[in-house]
Formats: sequence, structure tokens, C-alpha cells
Amino acid sequence: MKHVYVLESQIGEHFYVGITQDLAARLTKHNAGEVLHTAKFRPWRVRTFITFSEDERAIAFEKYLKTASGRAFAKKRL
Repeated sequence: MKHVYVLESQIGEHFYVGITQDLAARLTKHNAGEVLHTAKFRPWRVRTFITFSEDERAIAFEKYLKTASGRAFAKKRL
């Protein structure tokens, strides 16, 4: 199973969308500065996550959330 997650920076209005099998371990890496893209805006907290049983659907949803309409959807609904 895959988790598509949205992180929110605790120091400003920055968001990050990702996909993982282990959400707790991935959040720890983000907050430890091990992910270059998110290190600058830490600490992070999980705003929301959705678990998919099918990997293909999780990947497609993550890609959608990274589009302009997906970002607008996430900001309004998630």
C-alpha cells in the first residue's frame, strides 16, 4: 500500500506532496533535513494523507496533486 501525503511547513505557507510506503519514516527524513527539497522549510507536519491499495492509483493521484488544478484542489479540500 502507498500513502500520498501533503506536508505543511510550520514556519510558513509551504506545502509538499509526496508518496511513500512508510509515512512516519518519511516525515522523520523530511524533518531531519535529509530531503533537499524540504530541508529549508522544516519542521513539517502531515496535513493529510490518503492510502491506496493500488500503486498505480497512488502514483496517478500524486501526479495530479502536483499540477496547478491539483494544488488548488488540495488547498481547498485537503
